[in-house]
Order: sequence, then C-alpha cells, then structure tokens
Amino acid sequence: MLLKRRQFLRFLAGIGSLGLATCRRQASGQSLSPITRGEVRIAIISDLNSQYGSTSYEPEVDRAIALIQDWQPDLVLCGGDMVAAQKRSLSEVQIKAMWEAFDRRVAAPLRKANLPFGFTIGNHDGSGALAKGTFIFERDRALATDYWNDPTHQTRLQFVDRAGYPFYYTFMQNEIFYLVWDASTSNIPPQQIAWVEKSLANPIAREAKMRIAIGHLPLYGIAVGRDKPGEFLANAKMLQALLQKYKVHTYISGHQHAYFPGKKDKLELLYAGALGSGARKLLNSRLEPCKTLTLVDVNLSSQTTFYTTYNMKSLAVIDIKTLPNAIKTPTETVLRRDINS
Repeated sequence: MLLKRRQFLRFLAGIGSLGLATCRRQASGQSLSPITRGEVRIAIISDLNSQYGSTSYEPEVDRAIALIQDWQPDLVLCGGDMVAAQKRSLSEVQIKAMWEAFDRRVAAPLRKANLPFGFTIGNHDGSGALAKGTFIFERDRALATDYWNDPTHQTRLQFVDRAGYPFYYTFMQNEIFYLVWDASTSNIPPQQIAWVEKSLANPIAREAKMRIAIGHLPLYGIAVGRDKPGEFLANAKMLQALLQKYKVHTYISGHQHAYFPGKKDKLELLYAGALGSGARKLLNSRLEPCKTLTLVDVNLSSQTTFYTTYNMKSLAVIDIKTLPNAIKTPTETVLRRDINS
C-alpha cells in the first residue's frame, strides 16, 4: 500500500540529494512503521552530527525526523552528539550556529509535531572532561545549557528532577521512569552516582511500571575504534550493578556509532548507533556499518520491549539474527539480547 501523500512529501524532503527516482522507489510499498504498536512507542536516534563546526546534517537525519513526525511515537530519545563541538578553536558564534541548525533541522520539527523529546548530552555537545578540576570545554557546556534552558525550546517532558538539567535529570512519561546521567566523559563523579542512587530509590521511580536509563557513553565498548579506555564508562560493573539494584530495564547509549541490541546479566543494553557521519563496524563482525533509527515498542504489563531498527540508507529493517550472537569487548562479553545466557 502506498504511503499517504503527506508522508510521501515529507519523505522526499528527507531524501534530499538521493534523487527523485530513488525516492519514488523507497516511498512505495508498505508503511515503514511497524503494524503492531506497543503500549508505549519510543523512537531512538543518536549521534546526529557531522564534522567539527558543521551546521549541516546528513540526509539520513532529515529522513528520520520526517518519518518520526508521521509515526507519532509517545517519546523521542536522543543518545547525544547533536552538534559537533569539543574543539577549542571553535568560536562562540560557531557553536551557537550549530545549536541553531540543530533546532531548525531536529528540535523544531519535533516540537511542531508535539512530540516529547528526551536526550543525553554527548561529548561533542558539552564534554564533562576535566583538567585540574576545571571543565576543559566549559564554553560548550555553558552554551548547551543556554540552548536547553531557553523557554522557546520546550521538550514536553514531565520532569521529576531537573536540578542538573540538561546534563543529568529524571522524568516520567507514560508510566515509565527515565534517568539521564552525564556520560559525556568516561568518568561519572561520585556526587552524581549518589544522585543516581537517590533518584532510583525515589518512590516515584520504584512505583513506575518500568525504568530506563540514558547516557552517551556505553558501559562496554562494542565498536571498532571505540573499544579503548575513555570510549566507554569507567567502573562499568559498579554502574551496572547500581542500575540492576533498582531494576532498571534498559540502558540506552550512543557514542559507539554502531547499533547493537545487547544485554549483560539482567540489564538490557541498547547501543543506538548513529544517524550522522562516521558509522562504525561492530567488533567481531564483518557486517558493513550503517546508519540506524530504532523504534522500541514497550509492553508494560509483561515488562518486554520489541525493537524495529531501520538501515536509514536502504530503509530495510535490520534482522537481529544477522548481528553477532555476542561481542567480546575489552572488558566483558555482551550478548545479543535474544540469546540465552
């Protein structure tokens, strides 16, 4: 069945330079949105940026935002790296221009569609790296704070605690409790870990039907070139144990630029991949890298989730069984989430 005209036109706009003939071929056929919708549907995007200082976005980013507007999920989550800072030679004017471009191409269309938007700050948005106790990229963090606290940039989130916003905060959406921590660097400081435990111990969190955590860096590195210390969280086993203690269902992360639906012990690990430049290969895999968009359909009563992940160049759904059964990382083995441990 052909896509509706409105969706088709948006889809063409997202394709951009790929050409009209290609657009027509890809826009025909069944609707891309999964037929069966869960009690809650979440769209997951991550790592949208291009080269340092860029105010442009890859065609796959525009395409994803157009599709999300038509799909109308209950929530959109971004795993970070929305802009391309973390370079000291960039001026304040350049960094502000990147946030303005992000607003035009990503945030404003989602606001117009009345879609709640949750996010975590990535290292290229506002790195928390320190030197002698001082933020190396203090200006990046200040400008990210200015952007997200602008009253015109409403996220439509139902905040529980936004004292550390936009770097760490909690919110409730559709009976799910979300915790966002500042994983823009590999070290989460002790005071923030104490905040995490206090937040998850909160009756609001404990009485929620599900708990999900989001951070830019993952617990374990699963991609080529992102498997060295500094590219994943330090003290990962301790952090995983903390999340499991409070029955967090899934940890969603970015930074690796490679999609993998994993799990470690009782914690599901959704590596969100990338929509922007620089998709990477998985460790222990011959699969070519690709840019991805994931829909997560949640069944709260059974505490289960179902993923539909698209290769955003071909728009084909990724078959989970084509991915490695397990990825042996430098620190732990991460199983594919459908594999019995």
